[in-house]
Amino acid sequence: MEVMVLVLGVSVGAAGARAMLTHSDQPHLPPIDRCTVPRRAGGGVDEPVFQAIRLMRRAAERRDEFITGIAVTSRSPVHADAIRETAGRSRLTIVDEPVAQLRYLRFSGQLPEEGAAVLYDLGASGLTVTEIDCRTDALLAAKRSTVLGGDGHDALLRWRMAHGGVMIDKPTSRAYKEALTTTPVLTANDPLTDSRMVFTRSDFSDLVAAGIHHSASFVRQLTEETGVPADSMALLGGCTRNPGIRESLAQLLDIPLIYDPEPEFVSARGAVLMATQMPSARRVRFTVKPMGTDGSVSRRKVIAALAVTAALGGTVAGLLAADRQAPQPTTHGTAPSPVEVAGTSAKPMPHK
Repeated sequence: MEVMVLVLGVSVGAAGARAMLTHSDQPHLPPIDRCTVPRRAGGGVDEPVFQAIRLMRRAAERRDEFITGIAVTSRSPVHADAIRETAGRSRLTIVDEPVAQLRYLRFSGQLPEEGAAVLYDLGASGLTVTEIDCRTDALLAAKRSTVLGGDGHDALLRWRMAHGGVMIDKPTSRAYKEALTTTPVLTANDPLTDSRMVFTRSDFSDLVAAGIHHSASFVRQLTEETGVPADSMALLGGCTRNPGIRESLAQLLDIPLIYDPEPEFVSARGAVLMATQMPSARRVRFTVKPMGTDGSVSRRKVIAALAVTAALGGTVAGLLAADRQAPQPTTHGTAPSPVEVAGTSAKPMPHK
């Protein structure tokens, strides 16, 4: 009988880190424990990662269990370098974020076996779209846009409220936005003047419509560049929790949508699967194999796909350049251990 071990998956983005503690064969089930750690203003991207790891280690200690593997997703080389530097000799795996997402979607049986799919990841700082060949799990292309993301949605919401006479701060706008994922109507309140304003999910959809239209064009541009039409699209990131956004994308793109009930935790769940490979301490790679109409691979497309893979996440370097100068948290005397950097894997996880 397979022995269950406790593993930890952590996803990191511009807004902070999410961590999920669970047994190695249960990434799809409710976790033993999890946490969300916001990124401190002026803090490095690595800071919330290691705070989340410390919190989850304490949770494991309370259960009298030991975490045998830790994997952290990275959106860009800038993120990976910051995490690696702070980790020192800490034993953890750094994984490209789209790889972790692909691994979990494949494990949970949400991806089709054939055709092409787009991973549409709408997070706090922007949108990342990645097209994959579902038969081989090969990366075809990836693009990043910072025109509009969750932070932009929050700013638009605060602007709209201000025009209605209700002044709110960023945490409140984030709370209102999240509330609209489960309720169609809310009443906003100005804590200083007690002014009130009724705001609906439909109002929010109108507010972000231009950005969603832009993102649909972004997806079309990606598939036109690869020459491979998408047969489905997986919606990832906390922003896609909003039903209005999902409905708009379904109408604009007219392709089947894949939606995990917790889209913001797909990366962390994929990291859990990668963490199970820790005992083997092996470096995994991601196959880049563009798909032609007859299954053949042109030299031009191979070179282009290799360039895309090497630069995956690098398009956000300008937005995150400040991270290079951000102060790094100390290890507080904790003994360091080795870091394994895992790229990606061409082998899909078996269905459970």
